[in-house]
Amino acid sequence: MLTVEDIQRFTQKALAFSTFPDCSVSITSIEETYTRFANNGITMAGFSTRNRIAIESTRDGKTGTARIGETGGDAVRAVVQRSEELAALSPVNPEHLAPLGPQQYRETNDYDDATANARAAEIIPRVRAAVEIVERQKLVAAGLFERTHQVTGIANKAGLFGFHRSADAHMSTTVRLPDGSSSGWAGHPATRIAEIDGGRLAETAAKKCLAWKNPRRLDPGRYTVVLEPTAAGDIVQLIEGGFPARATEEGRTFLSRRGGGTLAGEKLFPDFIDLHTDPFDPRMPSLPWTFDRLPTRRISWIEKGIVKNLDYDRYWSEKSGKPATPGLRPLYLEGGGASMEDLIGSVDRGLLVTHFWYIRFVNPKTLQHTGLTRDGLFLIENGKISAPVMNFRFNDSPVRLLQNAKKLGKPVRVRGLEGGMMVAPAILADDFQFTSISDAV
Repeated sequence: MLTVEDIQRFTQKALAFSTFPDCSVSITSIEETYTRFANNGITMAGFSTRNRIAIESTRDGKTGTARIGETGGDAVRAVVQRSEELAALSPVNPEHLAPLGPQQYRETNDYDDATANARAAEIIPRVRAAVEIVERQKLVAAGLFERTHQVTGIANKAGLFGFHRSADAHMSTTVRLPDGSSSGWAGHPATRIAEIDGGRLAETAAKKCLAWKNPRRLDPGRYTVVLEPTAAGDIVQLIEGGFPARATEEGRTFLSRRGGGTLAGEKLFPDFIDLHTDPFDPRMPSLPWTFDRLPTRRISWIEKGIVKNLDYDRYWSEKSGKPATPGLRPLYLEGGGASMEDLIGSVDRGLLVTHFWYIRFVNPKTLQHTGLTRDGLFLIENGKISAPVMNFRFNDSPVRLLQNAKKLGKPVRVRGLEGGMMVAPAILADDFQFTSISDAV
């Protein structure tokens, strides 16, 4: 893996090839190890390293970007030249900003040596523990364990330089009956591999699989729901599309006020809804700079139900005279002290949702999405889980979910089937809309 000295040498070399007044370089070095398993056995394992390099050259407001995966001198010279050729062909960008000079980037706490250096010796025992538990119950497991070590560097001709390294791990498993008629799932992402317990994940997924046999058919409609943390994260993280300041001020988000202006400063959610970004929370990897290369920081988006900030990028910040903000990743939804048993016990009649998948936009302005439940959907009656339920398609939004929230569990880091990551609690909410039945397992 590249060191900070390697990054400094490489970026200096690349910038030295530039003939334009404005040139920036970004390089990301990624090392990945993964193990896939299916039918209670390992089916594939891999180890890979790769570099992603981008050169952006600008002159007279015209910008060209070229990318390459090599670090050799001739290749770098060629990609810099290519970026300058593309700039010559490009139209003038009226929103181009002058490059940033030197910045002070705080170090994040998302690197762990044991995670960064993990290999088969650390991964296989966790997979074996999961498989052994499933086999004892005559079930079938499939899943993935992956570990990533990433180094990123940025630099430009104006003297900016940044270096960051992080490590991350994730294990998930789906457990099914041998005939495939029932399914359960569990997953755990963590910056520290020691936190991942393959046996415990398998126990959770197996329990759901056995409980979901012969699901009942319920009518679609509006239900009180208890969303497990992964299901909550699947939906809540979609709210980031509603906070860009430019789109909001132009009337294109749920925070746009009818007739003009924004809803910033308005109380739109219950008192216990607090949503923020914190790149220095050790639970989730995050770069210490923004997309615009500004230093990032902790920022509140919703505080005690009040919309506290909109997301101003550098250009819209300068145009509007408002401070630039660090963006909505990674997101953290503060939770309460309720256990899953507390949440379920609060429901007279509703549904417990494990997670969602195949989530797609319906209405970008309202943030309405559609998607499907998977791997464990259960009816709650009189405060207890009473029956498995056939999967549903939903049509709803993170805005309505948070507005209708009644109680929150303890926040944990989650990762959905489509890769969305945040820290989220389980959520008890009313009036969640399911529009049709899905007969898929």
